[in-house]
Amino acid sequence: MSEAPDTPNTAAGPRPEPIRFFGTTWVDHDGGYAARRAAVAVGSLVAIVASCLVLRFAYEGLEIAAVGGFVTVLVVAMFAICSALAFRQTWTGFTERQAPDTQSALRGLLTIGFVGTLTAYFFRSLTEAPGEHLHRTEYATARTAYGAGRRS
Repeated sequence: MSEAPDTPNTAAGPRPEPIRFFGTTWVDHDGGYAARRAAVAVGSLVAIVASCLVLRFAYEGLEIAAVGGFVTVLVVAMFAICSALAFRQTWTGFTERQAPDTQSALRGLLTIGFVGTLTAYFFRSLTEAPGEHLHRTEYATARTAYGAGRRS
């Protein structure tokens, strides 16, 4: 019995890191990149609308339960503030790597502010794949370093 030899690496050097929903199509904008970006934008917009409807039902539940104005204002403020912070955190995460401990510390805030995260994802997908700028910069740096290392 003969085993097939392992497939050799056809391209030496650094490989691009895949992005969720896009794989590595962001490198050359091929493989349905534009359609994927449109689908991500529409999908995140639909998720935002659905999320807002769920929050509306929760608000109506507070009104039906007659918990009082203070609790209602507190819940609405919590979702608004957490959404704003989640938007900012997600938006900066598209352009710079964040420390894993910071990311895990903010996991609860990002969960509560899911509307802000979805909104950041929607707006970024209008111009590029979310995280493409960060990945492209890191990939270009790695390719430059690999090319410099091979010459010396």
